[in-house]
Amino acid sequence: MASVKVNNVTISYKVTGKGAPILLVHGHPFDHTMWDPQTEALSKLYRVITPDIRGYGKSSLPKSAPTRFEDYATDLLTLMDALAIDSFHLAGLSQGGQIIMEIFRQAPSRIKSLIFADTFASLDTPEVKQGRYDTADRLEKEGMDTYSDEVIYKMIKPEHVTSQPAVAAHIIKMMKATSPKGAATALRARAERIDYLKDVLPTINIPTLVIVGRQDEFTPVAKAEELQQSLQNCKLVVIEDAGHMPNLEHPEEFNKAVLDFLDGISNSNSF
Repeated sequence: MASVKVNNVTISYKVTGKGAPILLVHGHPFDHTMWDPQTEALSKLYRVITPDIRGYGKSSLPKSAPTRFEDYATDLLTLMDALAIDSFHLAGLSQGGQIIMEIFRQAPSRIKSLIFADTFASLDTPEVKQGRYDTADRLEKEGMDTYSDEVIYKMIKPEHVTSQPAVAAHIIKMMKATSPKGAATALRARAERIDYLKDVLPTINIPTLVIVGRQDEFTPVAKAEELQQSLQNCKLVVIEDAGHMPNLEHPEEFNKAVLDFLDGISNSNSF
């Protein structure tokens, strides 16, 4: 992987393929390899940029300065500057989906389209917000192993833990390799994010795609529908027989939805 110094952190990233650029932002607590099936499929037609966000994978945290949720987006915009990429397509899953909402907020004129996968825009309930802080404390105290073994049954459809062992193993490997401090930092920053449903979604007027797994427990279909209803030019795709990570559970279907969406943008101004 290549790396670049931005905003007092080192961001590691991979660039694959040629064509119109698309930036893929991974979720928590993963790294850029979460997008491996998408990188393989999309790079035949697009220039695919897959970074590790700060504190995850091979990317660092600042030594002393606190991290705000906005910083994850600023890092990635600065990365795109370093790559001399002015405008690009943008996709994110879960926490990554909220990061791309922030990227759009900071630089709306640079974004060609948005792909929101298994994410939501509204603020957390007080209970969920406190849960992020509690989990952050737990991860710093206990590490990632027990947490990863527990949460795998929500990351993908529970049956897929045994029926898709390679997928489950990849997800668990990413989670257990994640820095507890990096994961905890993101949880605390995310708990203090702004209300993207109210403050950002009404300003989005570019083509958007929302994808969700039918059995997603973290961000159920109702949250995906909330996104669709709040966006002006949006298509919703529900992937059956999938949980929170349909990009890994059913990559062919996920990739087709993304490629059809991007192809539609190049051929038309609407769906």
